[in-house]
Amino acid sequence: MIELRNLTRGDGPAVQRIYSGASVAFTRTHGMTAKEAADYVEHTIDHARATPRERWCFVIIAGGDGVVGLVKFRKRGQQHATVSYILREDTWGNGYATDALKQTVAYAFTHAGITRLSAKHHPDNPASGRVLIKAGFVQTGSTPTGPTLGRPRVDFPVYEIRRPQDPDNQT
Repeated sequence: MIELRNLTRGDGPAVQRIYSGASVAFTRTHGMTAKEAADYVEHTIDHARATPRERWCFVIIAGGDGVVGLVKFRKRGQQHATVSYILREDTWGNGYATDALKQTVAYAFTHAGITRLSAKHHPDNPASGRVLIKAGFVQTGSTPTGPTLGRPRVDFPVYEIRRPQDPDNQT
């Protein structure tokens, strides 16, 4: 259904389109200018080259819709990372975020040494919570976040997923 790939220098216009309109309504950011999007792409490429690697960011490509979003994760501890995703608003409701998140979870568990991923979403964006649940995450509580960009402090639902234990390596 979708494909994930690392960002390339030509992705600035797509990133700017993703970070615009209703897509940023529940984020801590604002719509990006062309320069901000180009800088974001450059910083992301730099992070991909870092050793040890602490951040991963992939574009989400959906056939005829092209680049429809981003999915990323960032190490927060030895084997823990936080994951987030954002889609262009004109591509919502097609299962792209769920599919991208499932692929990202598999990648994190098999290639990045991650054993636990966590995520949160704005309480006024329940669709994001449904994406997390469909991808296998379980709600574990909530955390206060904010105020940001003039928005009030609110409690964000928190979710996590853990890498399954290897049945041959149990103690």
